[in-house]
Amino acid sequence: GISEIRSRVRRNFEKFKVMKKILAFVLLSLPVWGQANKAISLIDGMQKKYKSMGSFSANFSYQTDGGNAMNGSITVKGTKFRLKTAGQEIFNNGKEVATYIKEINEVNISAFDPADGDLNPAKIYTFDKKGYKFSLVGESGGIATVEMVPGAKAAQVKHISLKINTSDFTVKSWTIVNKTGKKQLFTVTKLNAKAGADDAFFTFNKKAFPGVEVNDLR
Repeated sequence: GISEIRSRVRRNFEKFKVMKKILAFVLLSLPVWGQANKAISLIDGMQKKYKSMGSFSANFSYQTDGGNAMNGSITVKGTKFRLKTAGQEIFNNGKEVATYIKEINEVNISAFDPADGDLNPAKIYTFDKKGYKFSLVGESGGIATVEMVPGAKAAQVKHISLKINTSDFTVKSWTIVNKTGKKQLFTVTKLNAKAGADDAFFTFNKKAFPGVEVNDLR
């Protein structure tokens, strides 16, 4: 009868409203999913590029919360790296980490833990993607900005903004913001894709630092 027809029409109308909501959600979500996929593709391309170099070196400038910029340099070979900043030099040979402090001519040696530390200039090229969520927050002049948010609640980093050249996947700069809002900006000023460093380059040699005091913390 008429009542049955009206009831069927109402049911169909309710189903139609639900389908509209689902369709609207999907359409609104597509750009977000697309941006996340593009961000991950950029990260994949960047890490693949630097891994293919074998060993590379880079000069960079860095500053904290808009303070005076300082210069540093980094040489990377797989998990090994040698990092030089104002006043200190870090040697990581994949087994141990030696932190040399020039002002007091002292070195602290500890066991290497791949999971330890924030995204320093060495780990920015080799970090584990599984620990972060990615989004593409901007793209201009061939430079994309990818925002990375760590999944671990205990992480000291709030988020990282990484700028990547979309044509060759080189890293241009990155900003690390910690839980307190403190910012560190690193900008690559020069890249040498063929550093040709041997393994000994990443091990601290106390003979090269006369009179150095060695603190073995292992």
